[in-house]
Amino acid sequence: MSTTPLILEQALELLGELLEEYKAGHEIVVIGGGGLVLLHLIDRATRDIDVVALFERGTYQTSEPLPPVLKQAIKEVALVLNLDEDWLNAAPTDLLRRGLPEGFQVRAIVRQYKALTVQLASRYDQIHFKLYAAVDQGPKSKHFADLKRLLPNTEELIAAARWCLTQADGIEEDLRGAMHDLGVQGNVEL
Repeated sequence: MSTTPLILEQALELLGELLEEYKAGHEIVVIGGGGLVLLHLIDRATRDIDVVALFERGTYQTSEPLPPVLKQAIKEVALVLNLDEDWLNAAPTDLLRRGLPEGFQVRAIVRQYKALTVQLASRYDQIHFKLYAAVDQGPKSKHFADLKRLLPNTEELIAAARWCLTQADGIEEDLRGAMHDLGVQGNVEL
């Protein structure tokens, strides 16, 4: 089920209220389409909010598995708002293994929803994540469309491409193809 920006905001507000009732504060780090929608950087419905990490004791930690009390509160919000059970999920946490883009934490936009703190990836960092997803899923994917909507300049795309190379082996050819499709011409040094 797709959700609108208003529903995503309501879901996070309710999640924060439930966590406050449970006396269980959490800080999550969000990337992807849900984050772009929450920042009003794109205007489209999205299915979920992708949590790349938990922020605990001043460091980014894997979000898989999500803490039990957070999982329970997510399910309760899903029931109340008629959302999919995984409307907030840890699917992209593997990106944390090789590292988020340098300076990510400084650029993150922080929002507070009672006992829930949400770090939203900045536009600059979202360019990195969307390029990586676009390389994986191709030029007809929603990720490629989202990336184009962000209107990245050549310098941003080159920085994102360099980060993508740290995330997976053997993607150079597909990455160069995506860069070409995004208007970066010539043999760019990655």
